[in-house]
Amino acid sequence: MKLIKLDAIDSTNEFLKGLSNKQEVQNFTVVTADNQLKGKGQMGAKWNSEPGKNLIMSVLIKEFLFDNETVFDLNVVVSLAVIRTLKKYNIPELSVKWPNDIMSANKKIGGILIENSIKGTGAITSIVGLGLNLNQMKFENLPRASSLALICDSFFDKEEILLGIVVQMEQMIANYSAISSGLWEEYVSGLFKIGIPTAFTDEKESNFMGIIKGVSSIGKLQILLEDDSICEYNLKEVQMLY
Repeated sequence: MKLIKLDAIDSTNEFLKGLSNKQEVQNFTVVTADNQLKGKGQMGAKWNSEPGKNLIMSVLIKEFLFDNETVFDLNVVVSLAVIRTLKKYNIPELSVKWPNDIMSANKKIGGILIENSIKGTGAITSIVGLGLNLNQMKFENLPRASSLALICDSFFDKEEILLGIVVQMEQMIANYSAISSGLWEEYVSGLFKIGIPTAFTDEKESNFMGIIKGVSSIGKLQILLEDDSICEYNLKEVQMLY
């Protein structure tokens, strides 16, 4: 693993993407920054982080995904790498709010943004961005956000957690063909609100009740509706109300 540390950058994802476009970059190269000026989350949402307080990182992953039907496999790996690492620090009630929010109880403590690009050879290269709230103590106008420090009343070492997450990712990817079914089961069983009647809204802003049952092989959220049918939703098609 090669680690590139920056003081401030617009986006670690964009920096790593630009670097990999200019030169050959080692697999699992990590870029981290104390301050990210233009961080982003799912669907272009801004990711704001107090400088120096949190873990902001991007990882280059190649030679893992080979077709568009399997791209969600990387979401599973990265989410579980974060969850498994945080469990070692006794962070309570960890879960993944589909597809890529890391939760402790009902508070969001992190978010993942994966950007895939197909090279001329057909190979897929991925940039995995992760923002994890470690030592930030205030979240103005973000009532659902929290940090490990607020939850555990303790200080956390950014580099130690970074290394733990990347080691988990490397191990899972190296053994993926043998352990993939178990990883998917672990991901699904650890979904936020799985099996619990929950309110949702769809892209037409119609509210409905449903129960999360799982995630399809291509990453669609499977929800049991009140008429006993199961409907599958893409990211932009449904939002949880909680």
